[in-house]
Amino acid sequence: MKYAVQTQNLTKEYTKTLCVDHIDLRIPEGSIYGFLGPNGAGKSTTMKMLLGLVKPTEGKAQILGQTLNDRNRLEILKETGSLIESPSYYAHLTGRENLQIVCLLKQVPEKRIDEVLHIVRMEKQQNKKAGHYSLGMKQRLGLAAALLGNPKLLLLDEPTNGLDPAGIQEMRELICSLPKQYGMTVMVSSHLLGEIDQMATHTGIIDRGCLIWQDTLAHLHEHSRKQIRLRVMNSRAAFGYLTSRKVACKMDGDSILFRDMPDEDLAALMNGLAENGVGLLRIEELQQNLEDIFLDLTGRKVSL
Repeated sequence: MKYAVQTQNLTKEYTKTLCVDHIDLRIPEGSIYGFLGPNGAGKSTTMKMLLGLVKPTEGKAQILGQTLNDRNRLEILKETGSLIESPSYYAHLTGRENLQIVCLLKQVPEKRIDEVLHIVRMEKQQNKKAGHYSLGMKQRLGLAAALLGNPKLLLLDEPTNGLDPAGIQEMRELICSLPKQYGMTVMVSSHLLGEIDQMATHTGIIDRGCLIWQDTLAHLHEHSRKQIRLRVMNSRAAFGYLTSRKVACKMDGDSILFRDMPDEDLAALMNGLAENGVGLLRIEELQQNLEDIFLDLTGRKVSL
């Protein structure tokens, strides 16, 4: 597997406090890598090190096949787009004029502006002054600027921060389209668990500077603890039958919860319940969401 980003023992220490603690990132080419963690976990600092904006205390990073250093940083950044923390813009200039300045700085042909405006759906607002944009439009302008150089790698730090539900949905759809339509690799950080769950193909979970999980999102869900929710007409009888069969279960309102089991074992258990006349109403398989998984991995709730 080819990686757009690889790090080895990447570390950042401020005044004897480890903000990023010897992490080894592996971001596959063409993936959407969800970088998940609570506020203050080290997400932004890590992304800044990948861009050369913050110098690591220890370790190294390979970006698009090259080891990042002072000599090749600008060459690597030509292939990289980023939106870190909040978009920068000149409020007195229009959206298009802001992008023209970025083109000049990146030495990108101005014809590219029309392409990125179409990607972020800003054609109708391009001649409006950026200072009059909504927060969602400012985020789109920042994303458009990041896309101007047609980057192979895009780093987005909390891109849905402060957006309303409609804006979050639009930003999510836009990010999801980038690898398929434009061949980009996207690294997107968030403390919003549901966002990463709906967007990413791969994920890394960082907590207190430590990378505690890294794999595909599907693999993460495979490790989640599934449960069976059972609704019956006679809960007391059903609960008694299950406990007599040494099934660890608990009451949850008008339902009974117990751990998932192989299909043949579950079928035999349901047959036994039916024969005991409990009146089966519904059997549901419940899977942990990403928030529950995070809680299991870290032992604490994420701050939202």
